[in-house]
Amino acid sequence: MEHNDLTKGNISKQIKMIAVPASIGFFFNTMYNVVDTYFGGLVSTDALAALSLSFPVFFIIIALGSGVSTGATVLIANALGAKDEDRSRLYALQALSFSVITSVILTVAGYFVAPFLFTVLGATGDYLAISVSYINIILLGSVFFGLTFVMNGILNARGDTKTFRNFLIFGFFLNCILDPVFLFGLWGFPELGLPGVAWATFLIQVIGVVYMGSVLIKKDIFCKGCFHMFYPKVQYFKEIAQQGFPASLNMLTIAVGIFIITYFVAPFGKTAVAAYGIATRIDQIALLPTIGLNIAALTLVGQNNGAKKFDRCVTVFQTSLRYGFYVCVIGMIGVYFFASQLMGLFTHDADVLHVGIHYLRISVFIYWAYMILFITVSVLQGLKKPNFALWIGVYRQILAPVLFFYVFSKMLGWGADGVWWGIFAINWTAVAITLLYARHVMKNILSVTAKE
Repeated sequence: MEHNDLTKGNISKQIKMIAVPASIGFFFNTMYNVVDTYFGGLVSTDALAALSLSFPVFFIIIALGSGVSTGATVLIANALGAKDEDRSRLYALQALSFSVITSVILTVAGYFVAPFLFTVLGATGDYLAISVSYINIILLGSVFFGLTFVMNGILNARGDTKTFRNFLIFGFFLNCILDPVFLFGLWGFPELGLPGVAWATFLIQVIGVVYMGSVLIKKDIFCKGCFHMFYPKVQYFKEIAQQGFPASLNMLTIAVGIFIITYFVAPFGKTAVAAYGIATRIDQIALLPTIGLNIAALTLVGQNNGAKKFDRCVTVFQTSLRYGFYVCVIGMIGVYFFASQLMGLFTHDADVLHVGIHYLRISVFIYWAYMILFITVSVLQGLKKPNFALWIGVYRQILAPVLFFYVFSKMLGWGADGVWWGIFAINWTAVAITLLYARHVMKNILSVTAKE
């Protein structure tokens, strides 16, 4: 099977080889969502609201797929590092099987739960009908979402991030065409309204599965006589779940965290809520390059951990952090000095602009914290230490916010600023905890290596 042997060679070049295509791909993935929001807004306010209302369910699909992908990458990379090609193929095919089964379960559950959830959140009448019609199509495509994620995880483990980048770029441009065609019924297609946005996404995911599947065939991961490896095996499903589910649950804590932040910001008015929503989109775009570094760290540490080259694992960690520092400096300078112009791309409301600019000039000093957290968690996952991601996620998104936001915002009377500085304090304390734990893990690994 074709793959990049990342257990030898120049680590700096290998990080760039993996990180740059991945970062470009995720930029286009972010813009894909912007396109959906733009065209949804052209339909109606109800349609735009339905997209927002459907986000929690959509996020669960993404979290599950991303978690299984992470688990697959870790296990396959470790097997490749140990030069066990057969085991790496078995993990790959078992991960695909695991993804299909869990996606089907999620689809069935979603059909029953989503309407109830939307009703609880206040949707009625046409608003509820539009929301349900949209999410049902997304749920129908959850199997394909899962497969593209896992196929990407399989390729990531081999140092290939270009294939998924190509798919995400192609998907973005195709979405720009399909959204208006399906929405408004152009070129002889029937007018579908908001469900047209969902059908466009469904079709693009199907194309992604076909494209990425063809790449896996060329790399000899799918082979004649290998189909029996798709049959579910409890042992491998258990390993995939152990490595992947903590990552999925960590992502789900983000959804809870967004709710908690909104809860504490809401008393300060719609202006503060709107400003926070816009500013976080700007933060996400500024931090996109660090996603590539996360993937590079996960892949490189996974292969080198499998090869028991722990000194290289440490070097990967240190080099990734160094690159992350430089990348964040660029983002920090750009956002700090152009905060007004960036906010102005999304709103012309003077009050929203004022609050958003103020928030951004605090949040830029959290970029290094985000980068350190994400890279460190990826390194720990590559070392087969997945559970820490969940525990630090619970701290960052649930436990610490309740404490810091209450103390800063209410007890000290800082108002909305208490929430902004609370986010700052939460993430930097999380960095301290994470680095202490990572240092402990690395020290143990290197001591074992020295004894051997």
